[in-house]
Amino acid sequence: MLAMLTIMLGAGVPAFGQDDFCKGKNTSFLAGEQLFYKVYYNMGRIWVGAGEVSFSVNAEKMQGRNVYHIIGDGRTLKSYEWFYKVRDRYESYVDMETLLPVRFIRNVNEGGFKIYNNVSFNHVVGKATTQNATYKIPRCVQDVLSAIYYARNIDYSKYTPGAKIPFSMFLDDQVYNLYIRYLGKERIETKYGTFNTIKFSPLLINGTIFKGGEKMTVWVTDDQNHVPVRIDSPITVG
Repeated sequence: MLAMLTIMLGAGVPAFGQDDFCKGKNTSFLAGEQLFYKVYYNMGRIWVGAGEVSFSVNAEKMQGRNVYHIIGDGRTLKSYEWFYKVRDRYESYVDMETLLPVRFIRNVNEGGFKIYNNVSFNHVVGKATTQNATYKIPRCVQDVLSAIYYARNIDYSKYTPGAKIPFSMFLDDQVYNLYIRYLGKERIETKYGTFNTIKFSPLLINGTIFKGGEKMTVWVTDDQNHVPVRIDSPITVG
């Protein structure tokens, strides 16, 4: 079944090229940040509350370095689970100086389809080690969660609408060459208020929920923080 998923802020991922993903200066978030979202499922003219998503950032030590411990949790509401049940947790330990991932953990259950990943990154030698093997990785590679926070630090003012911002991601023992397509600026209204936003569309990997390609649209605040306020995407479930 193909439908539209909308995530709205209730309190995403992102020419000049891949070098933007190698400049590890954080200007958009701090340890202690927490974001909470509501997920809505569109069935024709009806919007149904389907789930909740939260993100948190904490400061920790790992392997002698200062890291951001980023956690992303997603779950469907009980009233929706007769149709499709989701229990997802993503964790990324990100070096504070480089904004590159040191460790990535994924523990997800989507409609009974379960995945567990535990990845350690060594960017000095260009290797990623998983439960299965050790893989070669390109410089400045991201994981699926760290890429969201790294993309929040992109200077979108350098780009014109339609420009692609390429980056690489390591997921499921593979390296994917992806990009963010910058779509410009837009003022949007949500049930939580009106926002001046930056709009872009990330190239997605085909998965159990999201369809691959430029199917997702993301709006982030047009300020230094680049907080995601809305995400629209068709999904395939059932």
